[in-house]
Amino acid sequence: MSDLDFNLLVALDVLLREQSVSAAARRLGLSTSAMSRTLSRLRVALGDPILVPAGRGMVATPHALAIAEEVQVLRDAVKAVLSPPSTVEIREVRRHFTIRANEAFVLLYAADLSAAVTDAAPGIRLRFAPRSDKDLQALREAAVDLDIGVLPRDGGELRCQTLFEDRFVGVARAGHPIFDAGITAEHFAALGHVVFSPQADFVGPVDRALAELGHERDVRLIVPSFPAVIAVAAASDLIGSVPKSYCQSAAIREIRTFDLPVAVPGFNIVQAWHPRMDADPAHRWLRALIFETFHSVS
Repeated sequence: MSDLDFNLLVALDVLLREQSVSAAARRLGLSTSAMSRTLSRLRVALGDPILVPAGRGMVATPHALAIAEEVQVLRDAVKAVLSPPSTVEIREVRRHFTIRANEAFVLLYAADLSAAVTDAAPGIRLRFAPRSDKDLQALREAAVDLDIGVLPRDGGELRCQTLFEDRFVGVARAGHPIFDAGITAEHFAALGHVVFSPQADFVGPVDRALAELGHERDVRLIVPSFPAVIAVAAASDLIGSVPKSYCQSAAIREIRTFDLPVAVPGFNIVQAWHPRMDADPAHRWLRALIFETFHSVS
């Protein structure tokens, strides 16, 4: 049994169907002598002659006939396991997907995405999880199916697809004095700021760009999200800096945006997933739908 392999299973199935060494050899594209050697290996492995001469032909032994149906089932099972994933009838899928995304994505795209999913695959349910926890282990363990946002620096083995390019812009309430004159780095830094930071250390790319020019922001308030930055800026004299994409979900009558007076690098927003989900048909369908839905409403 130690040298038994899946090729022997296929050969056994063909031999039992054909009950002829030469006919089985033709079906498998082998020479008659090679097929005879395979039959010899099967006889040793099973401890049974399997096929015996009967006049000019051969007949199967009682043991071979008894296992013939099971051999077919095993062959089909092995073939299914070792074949690429089959296409999926998406309307028949019953599945939950967890997407980790920031508030802006949920506010801007969740409704359209949900409508598209419901229309094409009513058995699929989406769950949006907060992106405060960016632990990659959740993707590795399939606790999270997709992560939408900036790809972590330690993304390692993750696969990703760029959804759009984003950049930081300044925000201030309509009528703020900052709009009365040209916005310089010095003027910008000297005004009171509201900033987003999930931790005590609120230094980010805007601060680093200002530092290169010898300036430091006058931070008066730290809040837990970019939408909170916009809300505070709309209701006070504090100004903020947020990704431009967030402003699409804000009350644009209450705020105005402006280009920052310092050079801050842009960044890509991606959808990221673990390679284990690469070939999963339903997962691939969802990734394509997110990409299409995003661009159709952008």
